[in-house]
Amino acid sequence: MLPEFPSHASAPLADQLEQRLGLPSPCETGRFDVERVAGIAVLAAAHSDGYAATAHLLGLLAALPAPTGTGEPFWSNLWRSSGTAYLLPTNIKDLVLRSLAGEGTGLAGQILSAVDEMTPPQRVAAAEVIGQALAESDHLPDLKAQVIGELWLRDLELTAWRVLHAGHNSPDVAGRNAFVEAWTSV
Repeated sequence: MLPEFPSHASAPLADQLEQRLGLPSPCETGRFDVERVAGIAVLAAAHSDGYAATAHLLGLLAALPAPTGTGEPFWSNLWRSSGTAYLLPTNIKDLVLRSLAGEGTGLAGQILSAVDEMTPPQRVAAAEVIGQALAESDHLPDLKAQVIGELWLRDLELTAWRVLHAGHNSPDVAGRNAFVEAWTSV
């Protein structure tokens, strides 16, 4: 499940192209040489982690029962077991839709808040509910629901962190130089 990206989602990459390669936004593509194309590819690859993490986050949520009438028992069981309403479809719907448009940091923050709010027993109970749903839908009856659910929760938590981390602004030239200087002086 790959998110769609409206034109404003490419603004960070466009800013980097202008800042690092001196390519103004309205620059025509017929004037690019191989070195410029390679520079664009490097910058695009540097930004791909955030897009891939957002897509993975959406894929994890898509593995759960759909938030429809037939999936309602799962979501109410998840709410009761986890002790948090942060993950309920009504509370993340807008964030999921924004993630589909390429902006995943809001959803990632909400997910990390939900996981942080859970006590260890609530996390175990939530993992059991999630694992049971995944075991049934993925036909994995040989694996324990608790294990499947805990792995899913860990993946969700780590992926949310990756989305947030990738979403922070890249350091400016002075920040980059300070980083290089700090590491060369060790």
